[in-house]
Amino acid sequence: MIDTLMKLAILIVGFILLIKGADFFVDGSSSVAKRLKVPSMIIGLTIVAMGTSLPECAVSVTASMSNNNALAVSNVVGSNLFNLMAVCGACTLFVPLAVSTDTLKKEFPFSIICAALLLVFGLDRVDSAIFIVLFVAYLGWMIYSALQARNKALSEDNDEEIKLLPVWQCIVYIVGGAAAIKFGGDFVVEGATAIATMLGLSQNLIGLTIVALGTSLPELVTSIVAARKNEIDMALGNVIGSNIFNILLVLGIAGVISPVAIITENLIDTFILIAVSTLVWAFAWKKKELVKWQGIVMLAIYTAYLVYICMR
Repeated sequence: MIDTLMKLAILIVGFILLIKGADFFVDGSSSVAKRLKVPSMIIGLTIVAMGTSLPECAVSVTASMSNNNALAVSNVVGSNLFNLMAVCGACTLFVPLAVSTDTLKKEFPFSIICAALLLVFGLDRVDSAIFIVLFVAYLGWMIYSALQARNKALSEDNDEEIKLLPVWQCIVYIVGGAAAIKFGGDFVVEGATAIATMLGLSQNLIGLTIVALGTSLPELVTSIVAARKNEIDMALGNVIGSNIFNILLVLGIAGVISPVAIITENLIDTFILIAVSTLVWAFAWKKKELVKWQGIVMLAIYTAYLVYICMR
């Protein structure tokens, strides 16, 4: 009984760290974006995405080092499904998620291509190294886009008065927020996994559900906070960037450390990820936004997916 209460306490502390860490991280990142005249979407696709993906990276690398590769893959695929369907779906309940034309033409389809690469490549050391190289190229592309956007913004007159945080405060918020997100994710996963294990759930199921949901809580909290603060571009950019980060870098590092075997269940889940990614892309294409009814459909599909993996 005492052990169960301890695990629940760890879970609650993890949630608190995630919520406050995400709040500070969004404030610091959005202030940096405004100060440097970099679009929030770029900040979301890079700094925020990588910061909120720390739990996935920690879990998958640890799983790979302990030769528990099934957990590494199921964690990433499960997290990406949660990010896309649950996180984006939940954000639309607060405010419609506007999607820029550039995102629909570049980043969004690239995230789908990354998922498809899991069906084409194995995850031996060579293929995993290719994933890491692709991530470095993607990051370079993002930096180039940020510089282009910044130069364009500097060349335009902007009389809008924006309240900016001091530089030192931005650094404290970003670093402190990222640390809180990281440790909060660890605590949530530790507590939830221990409770799930006591209930007799399998490792693969834990990877796709408890661990995937737990490590994706930073994306959920950060995106909802960003949406409520009207940083809509950051909310969506965080999800897309995190999904790309998870596949290319997280699985890339895990595969370099220890080759990862892709099992049949992983392939099925990856097909589902590609299918729902294409659906959300189609949802956003016509009006360049995701609205509440589409978010409800996305949440319903994700709920059906959870029922499916629990029954298979």
